[in-house]
Amino acid sequence: MTQHAPRADAPTPRRVLLIEDEANIATAIAFILHRAGMQVSTHSDGATALEAVARHAPDVVVLDVMLPGRSGFDVLAGIRSGTRPDLPVLMLTAKGQTKDRERAEALGVSQFMTKPFSNRDLLDAVEALGAAGAA
Repeated sequence: MTQHAPRADAPTPRRVLLIEDEANIATAIAFILHRAGMQVSTHSDGATALEAVARHAPDVVVLDVMLPGRSGFDVLAGIRSGTRPDLPVLMLTAKGQTKDRERAEALGVSQFMTKPFSNRDLLDAVEALGAAGAA
């Protein structure tokens, strides 16, 4: 993997909460984000994801859809109805059907990205969401 330097015009979010239950995918994403200068906290359980949002106070959440205990859709709904309704959320999923995208959009997702994705697309999305959240 190549190192990606943050663009000068887009501040890099300092804290990213990654909620992904597949260890190999979580490790790869955390590595990509960390190499770009971000602090990454990983969490693998949908059931306690909202607690993790409160505990880690992230600038951006990267959220999988299919999680044990509680779906990413449920977690997104909880974020939007909780104390941080404007928190930028990037939903990553293998469930790229139109109905899944529409459901995520109805719940207020900031951005929806299907797996597989490129490292560059992931970094660009997280950086853009971090810049929007900081504005």
